[in-house]
Amino acid sequence: MSTRYLIRIPNTDKARASGTHALRSQGPDGIASEIGDALRGESLFVRWRDAQPEPDDVDPALGVVDPAAQVTGTARDLGIDLVVDTTISSTVLKHRLQLLAGSAWELRDVRAA
Repeated sequence: MSTRYLIRIPNTDKARASGTHALRSQGPDGIASEIGDALRGESLFVRWRDAQPEPDDVDPALGVVDPAAQVTGTARDLGIDLVVDTTISSTVLKHRLQLLAGSAWELRDVRAA
């Protein structure tokens, strides 16, 4: 069953400056696309895992993907509101968001999709 996460990125400049794997896009569509790609594919996880001191010790459960994940974004009040529909657990979603946006995102609501 899919879960819908309502996420806010209030300061996209801060999100884009969050580290090695940070978001590159500026607008809502690009940011939504980057996050969607990170949920649907394994490339972000692989890059992160390979950068760890002991890649073989990384929990493979963090690499789960959801090929059907959908992310939409809307610009509002200088920030971005995202709607994420995915079967990926909240733990893995939070890990991916941390890689992409650091601490520059807020979980606003969670509901069944």
